[in-house]
Amino acid sequence: MRLGVSSYSFAAALDSGTMSFTDVIDRIARAGADHVEVASLTDRFLAEPDLVDEVREHAAARGVELANYVIGADFRAEDTAAQLDRVRQHLDVAHRLGITRFRHDVVEWAWRDADQAEYETTLARIVPICQELADHAAGLGITTTVENHGFFINNSERLRRLVYAVDRPNFRMLLDVGNFLCLDEDPLAAVPRSLPMAAVVHLKDFLVRDHRPGDGWLTTAAGRSILGTIVGHGDLPVRALVGLIAASGFDGPVSIEFEGLEDPGVAVTTGLANARRYWEEATA
Repeated sequence: MRLGVSSYSFAAALDSGTMSFTDVIDRIARAGADHVEVASLTDRFLAEPDLVDEVREHAAARGVELANYVIGADFRAEDTAAQLDRVRQHLDVAHRLGITRFRHDVVEWAWRDADQAEYETTLARIVPICQELADHAAGLGITTTVENHGFFINNSERLRRLVYAVDRPNFRMLLDVGNFLCLDEDPLAAVPRSLPMAAVVHLKDFLVRDHRPGDGWLTTAAGRSILGTIVGHGDLPVRALVGLIAASGFDGPVSIEFEGLEDPGVAVTTGLANARRYWEEATA
């Protein structure tokens, strides 16, 4: 298993400036990860070109691969041309970093369609944009992906439909084993259905409650409450999900993505150890 960590696991420290990207690489390398996923949810890499070289060289010096590049995007926005140009610039950054997998969103995370007609209209709008970006990425040797993320393109059926509609060999799925809960889809059903289209996998865990325990909990479409936690400490059947990934023959990068309240350094180290143990059990 090619097991690594998303820099998003340290998003709070990166946003506050208490950790730099090189600090994050050091922390992930010390935890024993094979790779780092670069989650660039701001345009900092576009504004600071020297940072691109610094991150690439530092990762190489620490012996960790840069395996995936993650950005947000909203193709429902009026300035579609500006959005396209921005994503292309990030694709060029990923190429400079030596990264061959790239995730972009298609709508804002929190947006959800009002009805089937709005879904169909939105899908028709985003498919040619995804095709154009995948074609640009192909010239860079990059596979583009969309994640089951937020409340629009999240459940496995919608993601599979998008991949089929875009119909590009280098356009696939970033499969997050936990995010299906946002729309209350069972990960044990959704993960094996999605794995054949996956280029990258996110491993995460959630606490799940049928009431709202307090601030910080996300409300799912069906009204349940979920909160990120350390991989192996929550209510997701992570051990069984790792077994499904192993049985599928998936050989791409698998990244721990932590978004809970615990210390991220402890969460990443513990989550990596748990994931490796589950993989060893599944492949014994």
